Amino acid sequence: MGSFTGIAFLFLGVSITTRVSCQNVKNNVPRLKLSYKEMLDSNNLITFNGMANSSSYHTFVLDEERGRLYVGSKDHIFSFNLANIKEFQKIVWPVTNTRRDECKWAGKDIVKECANFIKVLKAYNHTHLYACGTGAFHPVCTYVDVGRYPEQDNVFKLEDSHFENGRGKSPYDPKLLTASLLIDGELYSGTAADFMGRDFAIFRTLGNHHPIRTEQHDSRWLNDPRFVGAYLVPESDNPEDDKVYFFFRENAIDGEHTGKATHARIGQLCKNDFGGHRSLVNKWTTFLKARLICSVPGPNGIDTHFDELQDVYLMNSKDLKNPVVYAVFTTSSNVFKGSAVCMYSLSDVRRVFLGPYAHRDGPNYQWVPYQGRVPYPRPGTCPSKTFGGFDSTKDLPDDVIMFARSHPAMYNAVFPINNRPIIIKTDVDYQFTQIVVDRVEAEDGQYDVMFIGTDMGRVLKVVSVPKETWHDLEEVLLEEMTVFKEPTAISAMEISTKQQLYIGSSVGVSQLPIHRCDVYGKACAECCLARDPYCAWDGFSCSRYFPTAKRRTRRQDIRNGDPLTHCSDLQHHDDPHSQNLEEKIIYGVENSSTFLECSSKSQRALVYWQFQKPNEEKKEEMKVDDRSIKTDHGLLLRTLKKKDSGIYYCNAVEHGFMQTLLKVTLEIIDTEHLDELLHKEDDVDPHKHKEPSNSMSPTQKVWYRDFMQLINHPNLNTMDEFCEQVWKRDRKQRRQKNANAQVSTNKWKHLQENKKGRNRRTHEFERAPRSV
Repeated sequence: MGSFTGIAFLFLGVSITTRVSCQNVKNNVPRLKLSYKEMLDSNNLITFNGMANSSSYHTFVLDEERGRLYVGSKDHIFSFNLANIKEFQKIVWPVTNTRRDECKWAGKDIVKECANFIKVLKAYNHTHLYACGTGAFHPVCTYVDVGRYPEQDNVFKLEDSHFENGRGKSPYDPKLLTASLLIDGELYSGTAADFMGRDFAIFRTLGNHHPIRTEQHDSRWLNDPRFVGAYLVPESDNPEDDKVYFFFRENAIDGEHTGKATHARIGQLCKNDFGGHRSLVNKWTTFLKARLICSVPGPNGIDTHFDELQDVYLMNSKDLKNPVVYAVFTTSSNVFKGSAVCMYSLSDVRRVFLGPYAHRDGPNYQWVPYQGRVPYPRPGTCPSKTFGGFDSTKDLPDDVIMFARSHPAMYNAVFPINNRPIIIKTDVDYQFTQIVVDRVEAEDGQYDVMFIGTDMGRVLKVVSVPKETWHDLEEVLLEEMTVFKEPTAISAMEISTKQQLYIGSSVGVSQLPIHRCDVYGKACAECCLARDPYCAWDGFSCSRYFPTAKRRTRRQDIRNGDPLTHCSDLQHHDDPHSQNLEEKIIYGVENSSTFLECSSKSQRALVYWQFQKPNEEKKEEMKVDDRSIKTDHGLLLRTLKKKDSGIYYCNAVEHGFMQTLLKVTLEIIDTEHLDELLHKEDDVDPHKHKEPSNSMSPTQKVWYRDFMQLINHPNLNTMDEFCEQVWKRDRKQRRQKNANAQVSTNKWKHLQENKKGRNRRTHEFERAPRSV
């Protein structure tokens, strides 16, 4: 509950080695951890909590030109306003009753499976989207009219007069993943093409050419894959060399691994591949795949592998031919659960595709590098003027086609940059599911800020900072934000140039700004310690950093987070005795216990307590013993003594600096004084009946309750506030007592009047003359 606003910079001379070693333990935790309520209360989160008859908000299309986020879900397509997702339009696209009944009769769940789950949603042209859904195990596709001028047209409708068969575009089963890409009117999809979910393939459909796919029922090509991403990357300045890369995970090919194992893969194919002439007709002739390794090197060459590829993000640079690939992995191990992020260079990927092909040979028919003659042109090369004189894959020699058919896999694997993950998480209750990356220009260079979604509805904000060199990266976990009310797996993420992040899950969609500099605090040191490339101290507050700004007072240190160096000239503003320092007065009773509540906003900081005796200047470090226990939320004093009276300073220690968070004055009420107070009323009225010694009089109970309230409510800053509460209660009780007395008096008078009336009526009745 402490505030960073009153800050004193001090070098720590006491137990610094111990605290630094403890600090290293905390380096793997998020510096700020924000709950769903805290995100809402700070106005940093906008949520769309879904609709009662929909779910599965998994398919995203970001249209920044129109300022819209299109989202495909169960039986619906939404068009959200990028500025505020609470403003939206929707299209209802359910299946017919006949399709739903057929799905139910096939043994499928009528709620979870027998609906139209939108799996493909792509920008088709300037006025339309292309959308495909599972159609209750009967895939269907159509176009969505979004208008030419969104501000004027306000058009968002389904072209329900033009439905197409969705086979080879969308899976039948909503549980299966699909990766797709729409280029020049042609749709590339990695999906399952049958009802049973066994015929997996990479398809190209739509357009003017004949549909084309991977070889069917050949485990060397695809072995029960799960597709997670598809991207177009130019190979050279010649568009004929452009390649489409698919990322997926699949079962290891027989002989690759003992027992069942999952391998992460990257597959490539040429955009101008139209299949073979006599062999591989309407099949890819340039398809190759390689394994992606994401592992932690261990002793004796035993690596810890993360093989369950979950998501990929391509971060483009000035050279569009060489983006950086960020990939999220989990582990399929039964020994431990964990997640990792690995970075790959596309130049390393191309090097592997130019290396040896995987080939089965030897008495055990194991996989070995192919040593024979490779036909020309090399299989996997796109037909173009860059690498040969072939105009089309249909012109390739037969030996090239036959070799490509039997050797789709590469022998060498693609290893990550620096040969290890940049992020590893194995000691947490969540796993990674999604990732997007933003490249940020900071004072001391460019940084890639990663936003990682988890299966518990949280988003991690992480930046990789070089230690000694740019090849030795340190993971700095800036924030952990809960973006959905209930724990749910994050299944889609998009980041906009308007500095907004959009998150999808099965229950809804959330939106948050990617920078919230104000959450770090109001002082220079707080901004510097945050190490957030988006934020800098501008001389007045922690605010958005703009590289073009010319303010001389701005401070930013992403690489080291050193506030002493960057904020030393501002120390005179941060006097620990300034009016901004939070101060409290707490009263405790001798031989009882009390709790001094104080916690740092930063989870990276260690709370460090100091004690100052009354009328002394010296401060001593609080030692942990049987009477004092340090917790994450404060200091527990179990048995109070008179000598515990004094001033307690709660400090945060981070990066070797101590910052005062809170000053607490503790006053101890001795037992003799307490006994006098408890028997005060009995002393005033000596004739009053005394209760047995083993019980309390009502007056004693009131005093006891007052003292318990005083002890248990440290939020009261002064004794005056406490007394004011007691006096208000006493005045209220006296008013209530007087009111009750007045009511009793009135009631007695009323009864007396009634009695008199009855007597008078009886007397008059007796005196009345009798009738004859």
